[in-house]
Amino acid sequence: MPSRSESPLSVDLSRRDCLRAGAVASTGLTLGGAALPALLHPSTARAATRDPARAAATSAAFGRAKSVILFWLTGGPPQQETWDMKPDAPLEVRGPFQPIASRVPGMDVCELMPMTAGLTDKIAVLRAVVTDDNAHSSSGYQMLTGVPHIPTNVESVTAKAPNLWPCADSVVRALRPDRSGLPASVVLPEHIWNDGNFPWPGQDAGFLGRRYDPWLIHCDPSESTFRVPSLALNEDVTSDRFDRRLSLLSEMNRRTDAAPSHAAVSGYSQDMTQALGLLGSGRSRNAFDLNSEPDSVRDRYGRSRYAQSVLLSRRLVEAGVSVVRINWTRIKDQPNQGGWDTHATNATALKSLLMPIMDRAYSALLEDLAQRGLLDETLVVWLGEFGRTPRINGNAGRDHWGRCFSIAFAGAGVRGGTIYGTSDKDAAYPIEGKVTPADVLATIFHSLGHAPESEIRDTVGRPYPISRGDVIEAIY
Repeated sequence: MPSRSESPLSVDLSRRDCLRAGAVASTGLTLGGAALPALLHPSTARAATRDPARAAATSAAFGRAKSVILFWLTGGPPQQETWDMKPDAPLEVRGPFQPIASRVPGMDVCELMPMTAGLTDKIAVLRAVVTDDNAHSSSGYQMLTGVPHIPTNVESVTAKAPNLWPCADSVVRALRPDRSGLPASVVLPEHIWNDGNFPWPGQDAGFLGRRYDPWLIHCDPSESTFRVPSLALNEDVTSDRFDRRLSLLSEMNRRTDAAPSHAAVSGYSQDMTQALGLLGSGRSRNAFDLNSEPDSVRDRYGRSRYAQSVLLSRRLVEAGVSVVRINWTRIKDQPNQGGWDTHATNATALKSLLMPIMDRAYSALLEDLAQRGLLDETLVVWLGEFGRTPRINGNAGRDHWGRCFSIAFAGAGVRGGTIYGTSDKDAAYPIEGKVTPADVLATIFHSLGHAPESEIRDTVGRPYPISRGDVIEAIY
């Protein structure tokens, strides 16, 4: 081991100098409590290539999507009051709402979705999705990763072995390069958590390593003062001060280059290059500038935190982000904490809060993408971790139900006006067209141009297929 005088790093730089240089990484370059360089590591994962002829034979939609937006409704939206109404069932099953005709004959939706009803010609509904898991955390893990949690039906679990499969967002980040100074995957406006702030497993890169975590942005785009701190220098850092720090960092890097090669050093240098590129990228900063949107557009989406995050997702895909997931956030002083976990007063919560926000934001997103010519190249997936029980409980609510529920696809070659899968008379169990989360993710990857046999590798180089599901061909 070399002595201090022999080490290439033993230069006339004081500890204070080193800390000052390190401040480049922490001055206005953090998101969600994580240093930005750690979130911007370049991808090295390998994707299996697919024969074009085979891809064309499998589906004309293979690789059609440049981006995916995951419209995630945390808590579990009820299939009976959205896409799979049962008007002939008893009141305790069907609930108080009536179906309304949509743009597509025979494709009725709930009366609380009037804006969405006018867009069903762009939407494919899957009515027989199954996790067989009735716990938020573990069923959510399965929907986010395509892999069942071990064991199933456990609540308030966190990410630990053996449940370290990467979320779809991270798989895409491992397969696709970051573009335009932005990472391939972004999550808004916060992580998903159970009571006690227990983050669900399946929201990060898992066995791929933290370098492939999606970029989690804790924010509230509905605030008038909204800005992403990491895309600007802190107020106490002038341009001259920042330039001096860059010069110091450059000198440290020059001397570090003489040190023995080390992957961590190399990786840090690459991360820092991207972080600085992001800080200086006008396109990146502009993507987050919601004030540049006309008030009429912002009003069309709705002014809630979730709705404005949906609008922000459109701007991010325009800027080159491959996957944006918008997590529904809780709302204080509202029934069921303002989420879709409607154990009590289900009908009241749906009518007064949940469905108006969802219907407005979802329909605005589809319309906006279509008007901009982006819907043909953007896959929008409407989903949550599970559905709700067939029967209304004693608190006028519906409980957890992973045995059969509905999700919806739109855009990127999806055949609108399609209904795939059938549930029984109570929307309780699938009769035909059963779909698993593995199939859902295989279809998402397929749309992005990654075959299920494409490989990702863990931190020690072991290969895994990105999905063991089947592409849902019926929606194309």
